[in-house]
Amino acid sequence: MAAAKNGTVGVVGLGIMGGAFARNLKEAGWRVIGYDIDAARCRAMARLGVEIAANAGEVARNAPTVITSLPSPKALAATVATIVKAKVPRRVIVEASTFTIEDKTAAEKELRKAGHILLDCPVSGTGAQARVRDLVVYASGGTAAIDKLRPMFTAFTRAVHDVGAFGNGSRMKYVANLLVAIHNVASAEAMVLGIKAGLPPQLIYDLVKSGAGNSRVFELRGPMMVKDDYASNVTMKIAIWQKDMDVIGGFARKIRVPTPMFDASSAIYTKARKSGYDDQDTAAVCAVLEKMAGVKRGKKGKRKGR
Repeated sequence: MAAAKNGTVGVVGLGIMGGAFARNLKEAGWRVIGYDIDAARCRAMARLGVEIAANAGEVARNAPTVITSLPSPKALAATVATIVKAKVPRRVIVEASTFTIEDKTAAEKELRKAGHILLDCPVSGTGAQARVRDLVVYASGGTAAIDKLRPMFTAFTRAVHDVGAFGNGSRMKYVANLLVAIHNVASAEAMVLGIKAGLPPQLIYDLVKSGAGNSRVFELRGPMMVKDDYASNVTMKIAIWQKDMDVIGGFARKIRVPTPMFDASSAIYTKARKSGYDDQDTAAVCAVLEKMAGVKRGKKGKRKGR
């Protein structure tokens, strides 16, 4: 096999985010070795030129740097155990998921005992942003290692910020995602208000986007709300997002910070889950609010029930 232009990197977890990391790294000239428990995801990545390993240990055996993008603390613990068991030379593990600081600290201790380095590097952005490298990394846990990896980060993000000690990356991610949670529900609330008032959804989107009420979340999720389609282009599944909500809420309670707007938005996500939207995009909170408002989408995107 011809040598990669930039070197070799591993990616464990090839879902919406990890898959985008792997594809963009490959396109930027890196040799990418990936693994996911989902065989379909592995096949999809293989078609893009990603080498598929048998397990996380094999990834670590062949890649000096491994990015983990995982759905749960259980998956993180299992991945760490597999890498430790592989008994490979020192590796740098870039943990890009959103978990509690306690879960990440436990993983860091296990990897450190085995001679490895774990960096806490959650990313800010949606799956749609990940596809076009419009992500921000909140990196923490070792300035020297972070600086060395900047060329790699550049291949799949637009900015990398070293925020200091291990865990600060996660703390910053909680702050950012708290706003995302609120902005998403606020965007849906505004859209439903406009629709029930008789305004065309596309008009609402276009004019909010050009005015003071705009946000990056509105720009990203508004088109789904306009189309009333939350399954065709999923950027964050509601079921996965609930994990992030639980982490943020738990952290805020632990340090005794009131979060009234976040708590109010949480109730809407819970309704979305109970309404069967688990595998659809978080923008589906718009459909929940539409039902609560007693409106029904018409043939041309208008709502009836005023």
